[in-house]
Amino acid sequence: MSIIEPKINVLLDRTDNDRFLLCAIASKRAHDINDMMRGQRDRAIQLQSAVEIARATDMKPLTLAFNEIARGDVSYDAESL
Repeated sequence: MSIIEPKINVLLDRTDNDRFLLCAIASKRAHDINDMMRGQRDRAIQLQSAVEIARATDMKPLTLAFNEIARGDVSYDAESL
């Protein structure tokens, strides 16, 4: 399996070329996204059908996390590491 978009070089540039740091940041952010989506899904079920919800969440949390890292929306504090 390989990452096509965003490019791995872009992701590594955002994490000082530390692939372990990239994995840690992406994992933490994907976990947060998953928790948020789960909470939103519970609330949305009362208002929308399951089909509408599935269409809104067609991207996996890890994909969303990598895209956010590549855009620079997610960062880390080097002092706290």
